[in-house]
Amino acid sequence: VYASAKEAVAPLAFGERMGLAQVGGGFAMEDYWVWCGSVIRGEDGKYHMFASRWPKELAFTPNWMTNSEIVRAVADTPEGPYTFAEVVLPARGKDYWDGMMSHNPTIHKAGDTYLLFYTGSTYGFPRPTKDVPVTEDQRHESNGNQRIGLATAKSVFGPWERRDQPILEVREGEWDSFITTNPAPCVRDDGSVLLIYKSKTGLGETLKLGVAFAEHYSGPYKRLSDEPIFDFGKAANKGVEDAYVWWVGDHYEAIMKDMTGAICGEHHGGIHGWSRDGVDWIVSDPPKAYSKTVTWSDGRVTTQGQFERPQLLIENGVPTHLFVATGDGPGGFKRMTRTWNMVVPLNAPKP
Repeated sequence: VYASAKEAVAPLAFGERMGLAQVGGGFAMEDYWVWCGSVIRGEDGKYHMFASRWPKELAFTPNWMTNSEIVRAVADTPEGPYTFAEVVLPARGKDYWDGMMSHNPTIHKAGDTYLLFYTGSTYGFPRPTKDVPVTEDQRHESNGNQRIGLATAKSVFGPWERRDQPILEVREGEWDSFITTNPAPCVRDDGSVLLIYKSKTGLGETLKLGVAFAEHYSGPYKRLSDEPIFDFGKAANKGVEDAYVWWVGDHYEAIMKDMTGAICGEHHGGIHGWSRDGVDWIVSDPPKAYSKTVTWSDGRVTTQGQFERPQLLIENGVPTHLFVATGDGPGGFKRMTRTWNMVVPLNAPKP
């Protein structure tokens, strides 16, 4: 059900579609922090998760900014468990814009081409190690160099062709002058892409979301609005991130993280919204898409400390599974001892 549902009617509120989180499913690696899971069905009929990882001997943060790399894991079913297969985007040298770090993978397909959108960064200092930790100035350098990129391949197994330049740069003097990160592309059947991204004006400033569009996935990507989007009134454009966007017949739909709880009523819960053009968005009624309180397939109920970077598996145009980066502990990146990408099957929409 949508707020102001004059033109669109949802047969089932997104929050009502949440199923039981799969115990033993998803993707984890014993010696690595694992984050940002995005899944697609490959040409082999199996399910392939593209995820971020970095060594667990390093701190979760800030080392995701300096040591993250994108990997691929595989499973026979969407629920998993997923088994590590290969490093997809390793460090390739500081002379490349994405040469020292890759993060935020989201995997899609246009025709016979797989599209791996991601965030990359580079820096001029040696890659941090356990014995030589990152300094504050180094963290700021890597943070500020983050840009959105695209790698393409004809097979889910690669090889992957990276671009020499990011697909979305910053704009000097504008609200998105510092970084472009957290790509949320909606790839249409004609190969065009609506791309939601995250940015801000500088260190310590409020993160906001913007939108760009390309007639073809190869670009160029041009802003559809000079100003940030998702100004939902209650949040005053200050409280959402980690969007995931898809196309439903004649409109876009999105889920994203409510940073303050001002919209859905739960701090770091999820909200659902829709839009005709990708610029002007309406919050669904009820607004909540998901909760950090999860019911598992063995009957347990837990409240996850972290519930980040939600992404969907969409098959035949219908979202079937939600993938979320999570961790143990009460919340806060510095209070986790392990992380993994969990999976929640979605109930089918009503006819």
